[in-house]
This record gives sequence, C-alpha cells and structure tokens, in this order.
Amino acid sequence: MPRYRMPAEWEPHEATWLSWPQNPDTYPPGIIERVEKTFAQMIVALQENEKVNILVNDSEWEEKARVVLEREGAGERNIRFFHIKSADIWVRDYAPIFVKDEKGSVLPAKWVYNAYGNKYEDLLYDNQTGESIAKATGKEALRPGIVLEGGSVDVNGEGRMLTTEQCLLNKNRNPHLTKAQIEKFLGDYLGAKEIIWLKRGIEGDDTDGHVDDITRFVGKNTVVAVSEANMRDENYKALKENLDILRGTNLEIIELPMPKRLDIPERRLPVSYANFYIANRRVLLPVFGGKDDKKATDILQTCFPGREVVPIQARDLVYGYGGIHCATMQQPVSGY
Repeated sequence: MPRYRMPAEWEPHEATWLSWPQNPDTYPPGIIERVEKTFAQMIVALQENEKVNILVNDSEWEEKARVVLEREGAGERNIRFFHIKSADIWVRDYAPIFVKDEKGSVLPAKWVYNAYGNKYEDLLYDNQTGESIAKATGKEALRPGIVLEGGSVDVNGEGRMLTTEQCLLNKNRNPHLTKAQIEKFLGDYLGAKEIIWLKRGIEGDDTDGHVDDITRFVGKNTVVAVSEANMRDENYKALKENLDILRGTNLEIIELPMPKRLDIPERRLPVSYANFYIANRRVLLPVFGGKDDKKATDILQTCFPGREVVPIQARDLVYGYGGIHCATMQQPVSGY
C-alpha cells in the first residue's frame, strides 16, 4: 500500500484555499473588479459548508477584500484571511497538495513550482507562497523535490490518476527524470497506482496541457471529458485522441461539450467546462454565456446528485489563463 494518498476532490473538505486577485498584469483595471465579484460569488457558494482560507498580501488588501465580500453578500461566515503574499491567484498550482498518511492524518505535500516551465519570472515567487501555506497549516510538510502543479493531475482517491504527457513529460519541468521516475514520485507521494496518460491539453492554455481543463474524475470509475464537435477547430484532433485513450480503459466516460470559442485581440482564451471545483455540498461550474452552459450544468448535476451545481460566470476569470479549479485548492478533513 502507498504510504500517502491524495483524496478525491469529492471527499470531505475542511477548507478551500484561495488567493485574492491583485496582480494588474493578470487582470488590468476594468477586468479585475469583475474578477473580484467572481471570487465573491465563489466564496458565497463555498462558505455555507466549509471554511474558506483567503490569502491577502497585507491588512490593506484584507480590507479591500472584505468590502467586496460584504457588498456581494458573503459576510464573514467561515472566512479566514491569511496575510501571505502571492504573485497570482492560481493557488491550485503552487499550494501544497494535501494528502493523507496511513493513519488518515492530513499532510501538505509541497512540490516545486517553477511558473509553468519558467515562463513567468514574476510568478516564481509563488513557490514561496506555497511554502507559507504549508507553514500556516502547522503541519510538517512533505517535500518530494520535483516540479509539479496541482492542475496537472486528477485522482479518484483510490489509486487512479489522470495527467498529460504534454505537461508532466515536458522538458521545462523535470528534464532529469524519466517517465518511470515521475510515475514513482506520483505513486510515493500521491498514491497513484495506475496513471492514465492523456496526450495534450486545449488551445490557449499556457500551462502546457493541464488535465483539469480536459478530463476529470466525477466518481471512482467515471470521468467527464471535453470533446469538440467542430472538426475544423484546433482542439478537435487533440481532444479526440484523448477520448480514444480513455475508451481503451474500463472507465465510464461522460462527454462534456467545449464552450463556444472565446478570443481577445491577443490570444484565444482557454475556456472549458471541465475546470469545475467539487466542494462539500456544491460544484462550482465555470460558464461563459454560451448555448452549452445549461447542457454542461445538467450533465454535472447528473454526475453529482447530492450536490448543487452552481454556475458561475467565468469569462473574466479565464482572461487570466485559468478557471475556477485553477483558483482553488481543497484541504481535506482528517480521518478515513
């Protein structure tokens, strides 16, 4: 048996970690205000059933966040602020991945964060942010010592894991490691016994193919996977290849549509309904104002009959290259 296990996201949470938006390079004026509102809506959906731990740079930023939260109806219930400086909001990728040991105790596994293959020098600071989160838990952190972002893996909590070759085998992450060596780290620290290697992620994703934009576990043996109906779209071939790999397993596959393509003058945005977050009693689903928003909501509601699916407008959030799942990290409850 593996010594450590990464619980499935649907297992009970003690808290969800977030980092309040404040980076003007990610969200310029005119957009960041709308992203703050999106964050407030996420927090309202979360706070009824679990603690919400929010990183802010200092007391001034805490007061700014409190004003927005009060205006949007969040109040103070289950909200805790941590004065921990961060460069950006993508806490999924630099926070520790919380695992359980053989006794069911929760431990932070702090991986190295290198800003998506050293793409963004200003974001490298968030490796230290992740260390500060680990320290704030008061628990001794595990340190595997290799580069890994939380958005690059997804698990069923019982030994099966999803990831992509585009990300984990990318030479800008761990060029000194073979595929087998990476698999050993995933087994030793996250409890992965069977790893399903998909190929590539979606266009517009600057993370080199994070799996949380394409395929997610929604049950022990069930996944949702995005598919592109338009054969002329850049995503069609890659998503079809991923689906073909999944069909070679014994997993039940539920297809999610891709949202309508969204572009800004500089680039294509990485929109995906797969970037949802499974909270204690709710599922936070990014929606984009398109015709398939309701279809995606209905599909996810079928997958999670005991949870309420909460659609949250994410057009502004995805401007910063990420979605709801990218901006959240679960801390599970101790015990089995």
